[in-house]
Amino acid sequence: MQITGAQLFVKALKEEGVEVLFGYPGGQAIDLFDALHGETGIRFILPRHEQGLVHAADGYARSTGRPGVCLVTSGPGAANLVTGIATANYDSVPLVCFTGQVPTSLIGNDAFQEVDITGITRSICKYAVTVRTRESLGEIIKKAFHIATTGRPGPVLVDLPKDIQREYGSSCYPDQVKIRGYRPGFAVHGGQIKKALERLNQAKRPVFLVGGGVNIARAEEAMTRLAERTGVPVVTTIMGKGAIPSTHPLYAGNIGIHGSFAANSAVSGCDVLFSIGTRFNDRITGKNGEFARHASIIHVDIDPASISRNIAVDIPIVADAGAAIRALLEKAVLLDTGAWRKQIDGWKEARPITMKREGLTAESVIRSINRLKGPLFVATDVGQNQLWATQFLELSEDRRLLTSGGLGTMGYGLPAALGAKIGNPDKTVVLITGDGGLQMNMQELATAVVCGLPIIICVLNNGWLGNVRQWQEMFFDHRYSATCLRRRSSCPAVCQEPGPDCPPYTPDFIKLAESFGIMGIRVTKEEDIQPALQTAEASKDAPVLIEFLIAWDDNVLPIVPPGSPIDHMILENERGR
Repeated sequence: MQITGAQLFVKALKEEGVEVLFGYPGGQAIDLFDALHGETGIRFILPRHEQGLVHAADGYARSTGRPGVCLVTSGPGAANLVTGIATANYDSVPLVCFTGQVPTSLIGNDAFQEVDITGITRSICKYAVTVRTRESLGEIIKKAFHIATTGRPGPVLVDLPKDIQREYGSSCYPDQVKIRGYRPGFAVHGGQIKKALERLNQAKRPVFLVGGGVNIARAEEAMTRLAERTGVPVVTTIMGKGAIPSTHPLYAGNIGIHGSFAANSAVSGCDVLFSIGTRFNDRITGKNGEFARHASIIHVDIDPASISRNIAVDIPIVADAGAAIRALLEKAVLLDTGAWRKQIDGWKEARPITMKREGLTAESVIRSINRLKGPLFVATDVGQNQLWATQFLELSEDRRLLTSGGLGTMGYGLPAALGAKIGNPDKTVVLITGDGGLQMNMQELATAVVCGLPIIICVLNNGWLGNVRQWQEMFFDHRYSATCLRRRSSCPAVCQEPGPDCPPYTPDFIKLAESFGIMGIRVTKEEDIQPALQTAEASKDAPVLIEFLIAWDDNVLPIVPPGSPIDHMILENERGR
């Protein structure tokens, strides 16, 4: 039977088991949307901006383990996906993005709403292709889903010219696909596992460094068993937090620029660092030459290009994190780590992460969120809100964090939270965001309302772009440039800190929430945190926005100064916060 390319597109989505499609229509994709008309097997979500759309698909993918699928039109519609594609690429999130395109006869002629989207995105995704013939359409879509979800997961992009959408051709959709040169399955190398365990068993001060690869592999329970079986302390990257319960006695904390004193000191003082599923990026290593300077380093990663790229390692293991952990469990033994663990516990007790101030703080808000019952997804935006969340949230296998780790994308949090709720309607979803980050995609409050998504939106409002302001305070002599969100043209050229004559904050988040038909609650005292969260938790068909008015000058501490080793931490600043 002959069907159009647009009809084959819909058939392919159904064959791939796609249950949710995030899309925004336009002229060069209108045939695809026409083919979707009346389709009941796929839930269609219409966000209010393409960037919100792709971040929502990302949140859906991270929270469910299934690929997030996007459909937008050509030109500006396609270009608006770029930030979300890069975000997913850094954090290994499977996305399949379809973009409309001008007819093949017009490509390269600067036609209306034409951009070379495959050229733009080729460096930030696993696969980007423009379909050139109707006969190749089914195979290309099959390739896209296969590439996005195998090996190191990631985003792909398929560009669909309008004439390909309209052209008739075979209705066949392939069951499988072979891609020359693409071999994503790496069997765990038994010899390397043996070497790694031999080195680990000789250690006096071993540490497991766990990254996001463990969470992506859904290997949290196995990782916890491995830590318990060996008695080896665990530190995590931001993306790896929750790989073992953050309340577990073997957990030392997050590593890196804002890592805990215990975690950074443990990595700096260990003699064997066993890393699983992390790329050793600069946010965790600090000064490369000083990172884990006394240690033999074992590195497990599914991506061969990530091994020894930033930090030279002694024993490389190319494998999926979950498969490697299961192989290790078969022969792992309990080590004598009592003295080493006691030292780490002493560091944790002597230098706990705390904001050292009473009252309404980010810490008191997040510790109240920890008291919410049941399985939980917490999405964050980027900035101080994200860093405080990674410090104070209690995470585990059923309480997971969704955050932009590699790219650090402001505006990610709200749409990602919506995607998580769409994929997990029976679970509580909380957004922790800053006042700056929320405003980057706040139009998606409308999506939350029309889709009936009861997420809990926690806005930590300090009136500033807080993370940059903190750096200006600590490393640029309090020269606050372009970080005050109250600032207007009537303000003096130089301002050191807020005062009684400052203009009012814009927008009023409570009135903004109400304009969307959302309940808004403003919290100014610590004792009102829990009642506000309980009110929000009781909402079953609409989001609730809670604005927490926190101090403008609260900082995220500890912090490692630029260019310093990670054990050279600033633990307090001049205000003691």
